[in-house]
Amino acid sequence: MTETLRAIKKNRGAYLMILPFMLLFTVFTVIPVVMSLPVSFTDFNMVQPPKFTGLSNYGALFMSDKIFIQSIRVTIIVAVFTGPVSYILCFLLAWLINEMRPVLRTIFTLIFYIPSMAGIYTVWKIIFSGDSHGYLNSFLLDMGFITAPIQWLTDGSYVLSATIVVQMWVSLGAGFLALSAGFRSIDRTLYEAGAIEGIKNRWQELVYITIPAMAPQLMFAAVMQIVSSFAAGTVSQNLAGLPSTDYRAHTLMNHACDYGWIRYEMGMASAICMILFVVMYLLSRLVGRVLGKYSD
Repeated sequence: MTETLRAIKKNRGAYLMILPFMLLFTVFTVIPVVMSLPVSFTDFNMVQPPKFTGLSNYGALFMSDKIFIQSIRVTIIVAVFTGPVSYILCFLLAWLINEMRPVLRTIFTLIFYIPSMAGIYTVWKIIFSGDSHGYLNSFLLDMGFITAPIQWLTDGSYVLSATIVVQMWVSLGAGFLALSAGFRSIDRTLYEAGAIEGIKNRWQELVYITIPAMAPQLMFAAVMQIVSSFAAGTVSQNLAGLPSTDYRAHTLMNHACDYGWIRYEMGMASAICMILFVVMYLLSRLVGRVLGKYSD
């Protein structure tokens, strides 16, 4: 305890700089997450006092809520594409961009990081517009691939695919930036030492030097991808509305918003959020074990 206080006193300038973020993070993230657990065991409509109901909210979700079960399936599909696939894509893009000249590297890093900072849904709505003037429909009509415009955001056959495409683009954010920084922080002398030890090609450099050297960044990017993939919901809500057609792009987060901000059933919404929290925590621990061997 004494050593911790000494370290805080020694680095008080750094702690003062992160204090505003930590206060906001505690108020708007930590406290709501902690409060969600007891609220999930109640019937709470935000007007009347909460009534303790035990595990009834969880039982109702799994036993009688068909939309909840469908939202699990949709969330898993979205997570598979925007989790592992997007993670690998982030790594490959960061690797390729790291090989560019400094000016090009900065430009392409900005291009791929912009989606996490700006609201791009208006642009994607134009691309996936259901009339012949939508960019995608116009291109496909001109090329002769289709004979009539496709309702990308209202047709149940296409709305989930469109959502996944946009979600993958949006997910190129903090994880991609962390991996880009990781590539640039690697000590170049490691590659020289590797060449002396017998490493002969770029693939061996990647496996034996690059990945172990940037284990912290890989871990951070993996956790960010897990969180963003399982908490996906903003994209489908902005593109296809809430709910989407036939609930085809209805994720668990959309279902929580439906219960919380439309029906004002905060107990049910909190139960869904706690289920998501547990799943993301377990997956984060699993990823930590897999990537942890590289940081030993």
